[in-house]
Amino acid sequence: MSELDHIDFRANVQHVPAHVPQSVRKATSKFLGTRANVVGIVGDERWQQLRQAGHDIRLHTLDHLDYYLTRLEENVARAGGIVHWARDADEARRIVLDIAHEHKVKRAVKAKSMATEEIGLNHALIDAGVQTLETDLGEFIIQLAGVGPSHIIVPAVHLTKEGIADLFTEKLGVNAPPDPLELCAIARTKLREEFLAADMGISGANFMVAESGTLVIVTNEGNGRMCTTLPPLHVAVVGIDKVVPDFESVNVLLKLLPRSATGQKMSTYTSFITGPRRATDEGGPQEFHLVLLDNGRTRVLRDHVTRETLLCIRCGVCLNVCPVYNHVGGHAYGAVYSGPIGAILAPQLLGVARAGDLPFASSLCGACADYCPVKIPIPQILLRLRHRVVEGDQIEAATASSAIRVGTRVGAFALSHSLLYEFGARMMKFVQAPLRRDGWLPNLPPPANRWTMARPLPAFGADFRDWFRKRTPAGRQRVQKRKLGIGLLFAGIAAVGAFLLARRKKD
Repeated sequence: MSELDHIDFRANVQHVPAHVPQSVRKATSKFLGTRANVVGIVGDERWQQLRQAGHDIRLHTLDHLDYYLTRLEENVARAGGIVHWARDADEARRIVLDIAHEHKVKRAVKAKSMATEEIGLNHALIDAGVQTLETDLGEFIIQLAGVGPSHIIVPAVHLTKEGIADLFTEKLGVNAPPDPLELCAIARTKLREEFLAADMGISGANFMVAESGTLVIVTNEGNGRMCTTLPPLHVAVVGIDKVVPDFESVNVLLKLLPRSATGQKMSTYTSFITGPRRATDEGGPQEFHLVLLDNGRTRVLRDHVTRETLLCIRCGVCLNVCPVYNHVGGHAYGAVYSGPIGAILAPQLLGVARAGDLPFASSLCGACADYCPVKIPIPQILLRLRHRVVEGDQIEAATASSAIRVGTRVGAFALSHSLLYEFGARMMKFVQAPLRRDGWLPNLPPPANRWTMARPLPAFGADFRDWFRKRTPAGRQRVQKRKLGIGLLFAGIAAVGAFLLARRKKD
């Protein structure tokens, strides 16, 4: 997909393979179960305190981002590292390619990093002649499959072990049985050779500590540590939103991240990297570069509501709990970031002209906000972005078609005036009659057919208000008054009619 392609979520949903929803739900339900256990151990009151603390830390950092980024740059340089600033994806790729050419890099290994996925770094390196291999098991699998990640922390969640076995057999030329332990052993053998042969290691970071210039990398496989210590050159590409003030902040966020992501009290490996190898160190890279990536993040900061998108710590729990994501998987979103966080982050990074469909890829059930460890108001941001798509705002102009914009305004006017709404609902009972089939509307004309293309719409009953009125004393009294009024009206009409008839006979 080119950078200018519009993401058609509805069309993508039509092409989701049949096995994907089952594979996704199997994994996400497991993560939610383990998360519930570890959160239960902490206790709800303490967990809510941690969530609020995490929210406050992240929001404070965003409010003072310029200060903390400057402090981070100073401390990385003090530790012997080299800091680069990248305004967009093109500039970030060019910086990494220049570093690779300068050091005559032929082979690179990469730890899982959504920022490098965001800028398409793998393709750029491979096109430039640098053999680049993903070393996170999930990323390694999807690199073999030639697709992008379908989950923030479990990129190959859409695949079955049988599918992975077939992939290994085809791509690696080995006899791979559909056994998870055997498949891990095959990948481990391949990756060990690559770690030792690589000229450059590439990583992202979960957090960047401003007070010391330290990168914090959380993994469960140890591949992050191998990528950042074995090759002589380490390049980290990290979004500017990942900076945090100090280690006290990291202490809070590391309590939230693994519990929310995989239901672990802490991840297997947590690496703290401050600059390149020192003279007294036994190992580590001889040179360390940090590429600070903007790529639209400062634009996100301009809106006081949607800016809270950047609080995200990439745990992926909003995907696990999302009914839409669980039905369609990550690739239907057509962007690097999927699920609820992708539905609010991608339109802001890519623009609503390209990703304006994604804010509508939600049921607005609010489960994502209830589970988010840093309390991102995702439903509120979704509504804000839907408004941006339809009406436009100070960030971007509207991109919805004229028909949708007019329909939305008419709908908003009707729904905000009770008499008009009630009259319209009653009229719908007659208008829908030719289309009604057994209490459902299976096919509607455009633009309402956008709903019925996916599922039938329940027929309009227009009986709720009457039903509700009859269930309350005030409502029953109102109904009785209305009946009395109607009765008196008909009686008056009948009396007037009788009077006129009698007068006519008399004349």
